[in-house]
Amino acid sequence: DLTGSRSYERPVNTVFQSYALFPHLTIRDNVAFGPKRRGQADAAALAEDALKLVQMDHLAARKPAQLSGGQQQRVALARAIVNRPEVLLLDEPLGALDLKLRRQMQVELKRIQTEVGLTFIHVTHDQEEAMTMASRIAVMSEGSFLQVGAPSEIYETPATRFVADFIGNVN
Repeated sequence: DLTGSRSYERPVNTVFQSYALFPHLTIRDNVAFGPKRRGQADAAALAEDALKLVQMDHLAARKPAQLSGGQQQRVALARAIVNRPEVLLLDEPLGALDLKLRRQMQVELKRIQTEVGLTFIHVTHDQEEAMTMASRIAVMSEGSFLQVGAPSEIYETPATRFVADFIGNVN
């Protein structure tokens, strides 16, 4: 229960749909921002490790405007992971990418999640993306959980008409 703690004290980081990278900083400095802010002496090394994890270390000296959307998404992910949160919130992180890049990034996100062992909470309105990437899915409507379970459970036995309709063409 984190309700009594301040937001900056919570072991949670977010990757936003818009990536929210600092345009005036290099990729390396964007990723090192959190550890530097917390006064960690090894901020540069942590940033380098995070950039290697997302396969972006070779572009560390560039600015965000010099990167493609997929590359910016990887940098945003590295910036969140470098802080080693217990939970990583991904708010429609693939929404701005074209279909081919979305599929590639789905594979990459699963690989990274497995490598770092973090809990990812991935918000998406893309049913196929949810069914492909999740170990558990929570279908919500108007702020309430309608069904929580494994993708196969939600696919095979939707609890409500809304859940069945939400799964849509996938089911």
